[in-house]
Amino acid sequence: MTRRPLSTYRLQISRDLPLDAAAELAPYLADLGASWVYVSPLLAAVHGSTHGYDVVDHTRVDADRGGEAGLERFAAAAHDAGLGVLVDIVPNHVGVAVPRQNPWWWEVLRLGRQTRRAAAFDIDWAAGGGRILLPLLGSAPDEARANGELVVDATPAADAPDGVLRYFEHELPLAPGTAALADDLPRLLAAQHYELRYWEDQNTDLTYRRFFAVSELAGVRVELPDVFADSHREILRWLREGLADGLRVDHPDGLVDPGGYLEQLADATGRAYTLVEKILEPGEALPAWWRTDGTTGYDALAELDRLFVNRDGVAALDRLDARLRSETGLPPALAWPDLIHDTKRMIADTLLVAEVRRLVRTLPRGIVHADDALAELVACFPVYRAYLPEGSEHLRAAFAEARRRRPDLDAAFTELEPLLRDTSLEVAQRFPQVTGAVMAKGVEDTAFYRYTRLGTLTEVGADPSIPAVTVEEFHEAQRARLAAWPYSMTTLSTHDTKRSEDVRARLAVLSEVPERWAEVLEELRAVATTGHGPLDALLWQAAVGAWPIPSERLLAYATKAAREAAERTTWQRPDAAFEEGLAAVAQAVEGDAAPILDRFVAEIAGHGRSNSLAAKLLQLTGPGVPDVYQGSELWDLSLVDPDNRRPVDFALRARMLRELDAEVARGILPPIDDSGAAKLLVTSRALRLRRDNPELFRFYRPAVVEGAAAEHAVAVHRGGATAIATRLPVGLARRGGWGDTVMMRPDIPGTDLLTGRRIAPGPVRLAELLDTYPVALIELAR
Repeated sequence: MTRRPLSTYRLQISRDLPLDAAAELAPYLADLGASWVYVSPLLAAVHGSTHGYDVVDHTRVDADRGGEAGLERFAAAAHDAGLGVLVDIVPNHVGVAVPRQNPWWWEVLRLGRQTRRAAAFDIDWAAGGGRILLPLLGSAPDEARANGELVVDATPAADAPDGVLRYFEHELPLAPGTAALADDLPRLLAAQHYELRYWEDQNTDLTYRRFFAVSELAGVRVELPDVFADSHREILRWLREGLADGLRVDHPDGLVDPGGYLEQLADATGRAYTLVEKILEPGEALPAWWRTDGTTGYDALAELDRLFVNRDGVAALDRLDARLRSETGLPPALAWPDLIHDTKRMIADTLLVAEVRRLVRTLPRGIVHADDALAELVACFPVYRAYLPEGSEHLRAAFAEARRRRPDLDAAFTELEPLLRDTSLEVAQRFPQVTGAVMAKGVEDTAFYRYTRLGTLTEVGADPSIPAVTVEEFHEAQRARLAAWPYSMTTLSTHDTKRSEDVRARLAVLSEVPERWAEVLEELRAVATTGHGPLDALLWQAAVGAWPIPSERLLAYATKAAREAAERTTWQRPDAAFEEGLAAVAQAVEGDAAPILDRFVAEIAGHGRSNSLAAKLLQLTGPGVPDVYQGSELWDLSLVDPDNRRPVDFALRARMLRELDAEVARGILPPIDDSGAAKLLVTSRALRLRRDNPELFRFYRPAVVEGAAAEHAVAVHRGGATAIATRLPVGLARRGGWGDTVMMRPDIPGTDLLTGRRIAPGPVRLAELLDTYPVALIELAR
């Protein structure tokens, strides 16, 4: 029988938080109420990697993270504390930034396509003339050679019997027998199994599959039995020996056959608890036939966020955006579907041209304008990818939309359509891998930084054209999760979110005060501006959401945001003059902008905290398996990575939890203040109740709330526990509070586990129930 968690707590294991340090946290996580501890990838990664998704060796635990002995001690500590262990794994790709650290990649570079390891990588050998193209040079190859930048070292080594070729920090093996050509560099280079190219050629000519547009992460062919076995042997040992209890699968959409992979994984693990990092578009369902327990929770995150957004206020923010665009000489904003079409097409025509060209090369026959037509199809694809025959409606929709936008390509579309439906063809197998990459880069990493009205709306897995949900729509989504995927993870913050849950909760308040925000933004832009109105709105929202924030953190965010948006500056072509404006905004937060930010954040912070506590309670008590991202049991005002991977003060959190428990036992409740103790209260009480009394969460029934302020309450009976949360707190305050609004409840007494208050049988007035906190968690007497 599969063992499943009731909740999880995510830890980013790294050199700064190795496994032995994580082991010391086990008692605290158990005291907090977590059911399992959920850790980032543990296999050996590129030396110095802060995230672990760049695996270089599948045979061992990363030494910087604690090694095998560290994992054994960590697992023992977790299990001794009653915690299960969920481990993140990366089947799609490996790190090749430092070739010598990756034995498989090094072997292929040294010995070429005939070596056994060559089959592990998804390399188009024919396109490279039998060689791997390595676009890592800072200049043309002839120029690099003429400048003496390519250095041959024929000193033999165990992994390089013929020596190595060096280019600055890069080190590559020499093919057997070629060291003798050291005095004839052109011939030596021509004799290698790789061809050095100018770095920009990665956009157009790369010959191996990669993770999105990251050429330092090379795709592996895990669909091959030998590759699966070799890349999963150590992981399966962890499960077999009790070092891990479940797995989280990173980026399954990069695989040629995600469903087939999950079948193979389930058989190999004995059906261990398994989650997939699958990004679902609104209305899209996780394939019901996949052998998985669910997703990593971005779908739940989008539902929760929109519960706290005022739809009418977003319309006002749209008008503000239009004004900003006009004032800074920008064209009117595109509708969301048009915006993402254009950003996806831009990605297909720039960063991922190589992927589109490979699709063309796999066609069974020549088709006129095939490259243009395929790029248009991936730009029009409505979801990440299809899993044919499931998802054929998405392919039909893509063709219909592509024909509408590009009738001039109709002949090419007519020829392509049957080919992309025939899953026996290589082009049909590769096409879904490309649509996913283009969606990720075009939407999450580009359009989200151009659509700047309200940062709460542009989160992974979300669609900002759906600005809000009603309480009824929220309840329906939760019922659907409980019915279909009861063990799927839910989340509010992850290592990949664009903003932490508390930043988004604070920014949601802007939808309730759009006119006031417009005034404040005008004041801030008078202090510092980039000259690009919508980008100004994005950056000043970041400052408001994460306030107080030092200039260096804001500058890092501003630089990433502006380059990802790729409107005035980019990663590959940074515009130094434009980026001076980014620096001006960042510096202003420690200067003239500080008092403006202080005043405005003081106005909205309380409402933001109300949203934070409400979202947290609903997540922790809702259907699915709630995850708490490291440190977010207190207020976490983080922006996009690497900001959200900063060290966490766990000693502080453990001390605060001990003090909180002692004070609550004496009847002293924490205020909702800067300390975050109120959030710690909500988190710990909800997690503990769920862990200790899972039978109280057996169904999902929306509670009946009646009264003039009923629209501001979200309440649900879970089967012995009732959660009540406040929404749109500014509007609630404007109407004078709860008034006579009541929640109907059974004629059974209960206890609010947050305040300790005894709740009399029958209906309860929300003005009384929520007079201390904007949330309540009632346990029925038994």
